[in-house]
Amino acid sequence: MLRKTRIALASLFFAGITLLFIGIGQDWWGWMAKIQFLPALLKVFSSALALNVAVVAGLILLTLIFGRIYCSVICPLGVMQDIISWLQRKIYKARTGKTRRYSHSRELKAVRYGVWVLFCAALIAGVQVIVALVAPYSAYGRIVRSMVSPSGWQVPVIAAVTFVAVAVLAWTGGRTWCNTICPVGTTLSFFSRFAMFRPVIDTEKCVKCRACERACKASCIDVDGGKIDYSRCVDCFDCIGSCKLSGLKYRFAWKSGAKSAETAEKGVDAGKRAFIAGAMIAGATTLKAQEMKLDGGLADILPKQKPERKNRLVPFGAKSEKDFYSKCTACQLCVSACPNNVLRPSTDLMHLMQPEMSYENGWCRPECTECSQVCPAGAITAITPEEKTAEHIGRAVVDLELCLANTEDVACGNCSRHCPAGAIKMVKNEKGKAVPAVMEELCMGCGACEFLCPVRPISAIHVDGLKSHIKE
Repeated sequence: MLRKTRIALASLFFAGITLLFIGIGQDWWGWMAKIQFLPALLKVFSSALALNVAVVAGLILLTLIFGRIYCSVICPLGVMQDIISWLQRKIYKARTGKTRRYSHSRELKAVRYGVWVLFCAALIAGVQVIVALVAPYSAYGRIVRSMVSPSGWQVPVIAAVTFVAVAVLAWTGGRTWCNTICPVGTTLSFFSRFAMFRPVIDTEKCVKCRACERACKASCIDVDGGKIDYSRCVDCFDCIGSCKLSGLKYRFAWKSGAKSAETAEKGVDAGKRAFIAGAMIAGATTLKAQEMKLDGGLADILPKQKPERKNRLVPFGAKSEKDFYSKCTACQLCVSACPNNVLRPSTDLMHLMQPEMSYENGWCRPECTECSQVCPAGAITAITPEEKTAEHIGRAVVDLELCLANTEDVACGNCSRHCPAGAIKMVKNEKGKAVPAVMEELCMGCGACEFLCPVRPISAIHVDGLKSHIKE
């Protein structure tokens, strides 16, 4: 019953989060993104909203009560590994007629805690590329987005390498990735070793048949030693159903004299220190694409190219360039939610895989706040359309050497006509031609002028980002 319940809940979460990254069902599944551990943790430090604190505290409490249920039910990358290992067992049995068996293995402490320390250092130092590479939710988001809507080649290649690495480890060793590489799994392991309810070996009933050990895809059950490594147990409950003699039960494990792995482990003090260290680190450190054609009759239309910008553009609600890139985990959820095709994964090494904003394929419409509603890490704070129109993220800049109104005998004015803020006016130059002039105090940086400028491949008007956004 426990295993079936876990599978049903995991299937619901996996399907919902996958649909979110595809761009379907934000109203139905959006809450699932809000309860992912790392994005929620980062959002605590970006906004300190009670809801975000409650999510992080709730997930830690869930782990302290039931163990690493999060890794088997809520985390999409964890569920993906279970699916791959399940497929491997099915194929293995079809080919050999035998059931695939796991075996107990020692914890790879040097690798596990080395990766965790590196991850925490990168998180504190703001090296988001390293954070994005191993953060489980972000990694899964890139895998899905690269399959549905690949952008460039760098991010799809990284997503493919990540998928292959996770898949190979899941195929050969079950939950090796979760218990060796994943920083969220390691963080939760500091709490899971003290869980109130745990699988417990009853040494009086256990006949050492090793059925539970062979069923454990976390390789954390040591039948000979009569113990379970709860820091690696992900509470999949496969072991419970494998025991025919009730020698293994999921039960309240805080009883005095309970025969659990914790009493058999060496160094209880070391476990306490790990718990405290984990708590301190946790406290210090979370398509619908618009296709707009500009029909030029029978003439070929050159695609637009990204202009050189003085400063990067980051979305409305992001506060500043520094704030955005220090908190973004590159999960790609905002990319999948953007209906205007303005956000895409960056291929720049300094911000690799994190979203970049540009206007070759669309512009950021004032009434659209989709990315701010889905960001789980607080890199983009939730805003209303009214708040968006009062925020300035960039300034339009005119290149008169490219502008048709200046270089050709053409009365264009496209940028002025379509500016939603009325920030562009056509003024007479020394030649008597009406050319665009930008009133900077009114410009939002939405990119309507840049996108709708008929000049190609580089628009005659582009938007430079502001290092810090301005709110009226």
